[in-house]
Amino acid sequence: MRAKTVLPAVAMTAVSMVLTLAVVVMWLGTAVPWPVALVVGLGIDGGWLATLAYERRLAAQGDHNRAVTAVGWSFGILAAGVLVAHALTAEQSAGAWLAVAWLPIAAKALWLVHAMWERTALTPVALDAIRGIQQEARDEAAVARARLRAEAATEETRLTAVTEAGARVARVQAKTAQTLSSAWSTLETARAGEETGRALTSVTARVTPGVTPHWELPVWGPTEPLTSRSLESAPALTDEALDLIVDEIRTSETPALSYREMAARFRAAGHAASEMRLRAAWKRVAA
Repeated sequence: MRAKTVLPAVAMTAVSMVLTLAVVVMWLGTAVPWPVALVVGLGIDGGWLATLAYERRLAAQGDHNRAVTAVGWSFGILAAGVLVAHALTAEQSAGAWLAVAWLPIAAKALWLVHAMWERTALTPVALDAIRGIQQEARDEAAVARARLRAEAATEETRLTAVTEAGARVARVQAKTAQTLSSAWSTLETARAGEETGRALTSVTARVTPGVTPHWELPVWGPTEPLTSRSLESAPALTDEALDLIVDEIRTSETPALSYREMAARFRAAGHAASEMRLRAAWKRVAA
């Protein structure tokens, strides 16, 4: 994996250094002796190579120096500037020389990419652990999706069953209501018929004298339960009779019974009185 980033950077650096040296020798060789031009070219490439080597040493130690990095980029820019100047002053193939003028900058960029790869590189053990975690997460997600799909299918089946049952109940209720309506219509017709009324009156008159000839239909609808107030709307016992019964039950044993026991025996004997009247009678006889 390391060769995938370091080999392109080394190749680009070598091509850039050779190209820079050749351009400096050809360009300056016409103005100064060629040994001088060779020294200039080697100086540019040597400075660039030295700073690159020092940067690699610092990177291997986990360190970084901005000054060294700035010097290295300066040598790279200088080499690119020499190539651009040569391309602009060349009488032939100026476009071709200008097209390769970016090689020093590209070489520095490749070394930057390689340094970033080294800072983020992981060991095979860590990569295996990461792959295991990712696979486990994918498995859990797949299981969760399958569970959700199964629950959705089950809920859909349940709702379908409930809907069908509700529809059946509605059909039965509608049919029952129709039957009841038909029966009620028959009863209403029988009640409204003149001959039917006479026949019913003639039959019931012998059983209950003074019955009215009007025959009422039975009540069909909700009924309200009777309350204790309606049962005792007309008290069956006077206050004197109630006092006498309460006193008799209270003193039926020795010692005298408590109000709770007396009230239980009072109602068990079949007597009827409201709680308010019964307690008032208790107070009167117990005073």
